[in-house]
Amino acid sequence: MLPLTGLVVLDFSQFLAGPSAALRLADMGARVIKVERPHSGDASRNLSLNNQWVNNDSLLFHTINRGKESFTANLKEPRELAQVKQLIAQADILIENFRPGVMDKIGLGYEDARQINPRLIYASVTGYGTEGPWAKKPGQDLLVQAMSGLTWLNGNGDQPPTPFALSVADSLAGAHLVEGILACLIRRAKTRLGGRVEVSLMESLLSMQFEVLTTWLNDGHQAPCRSAQNNAHAYLAAPYGIYATQKGYIALAMGSVVELGKILQSAALAEYSEPAEWFSHRDEIKQVIAGILASETASFWLARLEEAGYWCAEVNDWATLTASEGFRALDMTHDVQLEDDKTIVMLKSPLRFNGTRTATSRPAPILGADTTRIRADFNLPEAD
Repeated sequence: MLPLTGLVVLDFSQFLAGPSAALRLADMGARVIKVERPHSGDASRNLSLNNQWVNNDSLLFHTINRGKESFTANLKEPRELAQVKQLIAQADILIENFRPGVMDKIGLGYEDARQINPRLIYASVTGYGTEGPWAKKPGQDLLVQAMSGLTWLNGNGDQPPTPFALSVADSLAGAHLVEGILACLIRRAKTRLGGRVEVSLMESLLSMQFEVLTTWLNDGHQAPCRSAQNNAHAYLAAPYGIYATQKGYIALAMGSVVELGKILQSAALAEYSEPAEWFSHRDEIKQVIAGILASETASFWLARLEEAGYWCAEVNDWATLTASEGFRALDMTHDVQLEDDKTIVMLKSPLRFNGTRTATSRPAPILGADTTRIRADFNLPEAD
């Protein structure tokens, strides 16, 4: 039995942060019911990546919502709102990511929900928290990255601010929300009372930068100094970075420049004998390393470096990655079968319990497909 088997989650959220948290709970065994608007549903149903669609919904929607059920309700219609309140009375967890105050206006805010169900764990995701001048700004991933300072850590020193080409704020906030939900579940087992857990995209990104932001807070506010070339971390010394070779690329992590000089048979690198120089002379050291590594292939250098125990890795594209024996050993993908017998390949949960990886193999729900069954399961009256 999976750890969250028997728990009921109501997922009022849309796009990525909230739904990704609900997905993690589903993969741990919870029954997750998406509460969606009739006719349109979760806005991510119509938000595609690379124009990829699965029947009438985006592949992105399937990625974040596999294994869930869909219950449609017009929350502005009193009878349907009453149905939702009856669902809340029987649920364990509620997840929402509306702008601050929206759930309160429709009578489903935390104070309302706790009166309906004192054992409910009420989990909220916002863009920037519920107070302050940013509270009503749009909580979109790129915008939060831009405001958080994160973009000044990427790219080389002469490049403009560079964002991560991933929804890092959404994904991380979803993981943080699950962390809070699980903590509340443990507390509820002791007290029989639920509670509220909140996270914002901004706070998640600030937390992600804890190493470097804490450094800045305590070093006299010295601005991040990105390498002129091969930058991979604004605060780490050479050789840290990715380097081009005659064929392919190679990544070098933290390590002794002197030791690297011995492996690469470079007298020039051996001259940098003081570790403090590896940061103060980072750009010139990296230039020397880049020149040497460009003379042979990635496989040639990897063989030498790995034999010497130096921290390095090949730089894969997805085709190389998924064809590798290491990727196959992880068993991270599975086929999800759709109602028309077509299949889509999806990633599994990264978690294993007692040696077994968890992942629901049911596809994302068609809008409203489970409404009738959910009404029966939870003894809800008809809305009409």
